[in-house]
Amino acid sequence: MLGNHSSATEFYLLGFPGSRELHHILFAIFFFFYSVTLMGNTVIIVIVCVDRRLQSPMYFFLGHLSALEILVTTIIVPVMLWGLLLPGMQTISLAACVIQLFLYLSLGTTEFALLGAMAVDRYVAVCNPLRYDIIMNSRTCIWVVIMSWVFGFLFQIWPVYATFQLTFCKSNVVNNFFCDRGQLLKLSCNNTLFIEFILFLMAVFVLFGSLIPTIISYSYIISTILKIPSASGRRKAFSTCASHFTCVVIGYGSCLFLYVKPKQTQAADYNRVVSLMVSVVTPFLNPFIFTLRNDKVIEALRDGAKHWCQLFRN
Repeated sequence: MLGNHSSATEFYLLGFPGSRELHHILFAIFFFFYSVTLMGNTVIIVIVCVDRRLQSPMYFFLGHLSALEILVTTIIVPVMLWGLLLPGMQTISLAACVIQLFLYLSLGTTEFALLGAMAVDRYVAVCNPLRYDIIMNSRTCIWVVIMSWVFGFLFQIWPVYATFQLTFCKSNVVNNFFCDRGQLLKLSCNNTLFIEFILFLMAVFVLFGSLIPTIISYSYIISTILKIPSASGRRKAFSTCASHFTCVVIGYGSCLFLYVKPKQTQAADYNRVVSLMVSVVTPFLNPFIFTLRNDKVIEALRDGAKHWCQLFRN
């Protein structure tokens, strides 16, 4: 515990409850998830860059989405893995906590902006295919990606600044495996009702600001697909959107439970589970979601594997 008039200069991450044996099992599981996440998303980035069949807006956005997934999970998981190996609580400095929280929230905001842009891209591809190349030209795509990254980082400056302007005098033990904002607010001896309400409104703006274009886009997409007379045509049209739609459901679903709530300081166990979904499970699943149901990506992977096999034989 800290004195009534002092603020924490470092924090202790409580991590996961349980025995050392359980921690070793969790380490093995999360290390496997992290390794597959890095390899899967890196492979997507490489094939999008080198394969000419994937030189289109959808795969350009997918490459940036994969880069975001690598960064999000890298900000959280190595710290979590190190904590699972330590015999006691993990120490993190105030500066490191600020940087971790800012990058985590900024990259998450960028990802939602990009998912909204990808929904609009799918709408243009399905509902206005003749003008697709004109509307979604390379200049437009580059500007969309740049604005997504800039918006994500600028938008989170004030929330993180306001969070760490609070005085943390109740304790310096964070009941999570990373610097979770909800748990940090619990440690403050200030009245956090106003800042929690503002953070709630900002979370609503980010999530629903990108979710509404996604819902509108998919409403038109579904309406257009249902008008296609042949079953094979409908199946082909929907297959171009299925991966993105699955990613949207998983990503928005978990973050709606985590951030869009008036009371930020809710149960630690609940926050821990949903945080794992956002930072570990979703980045792990995305490479499979975007490859297993995508014929072009599968063909590119198959050709790439054949090329590497030929190189090794020679």
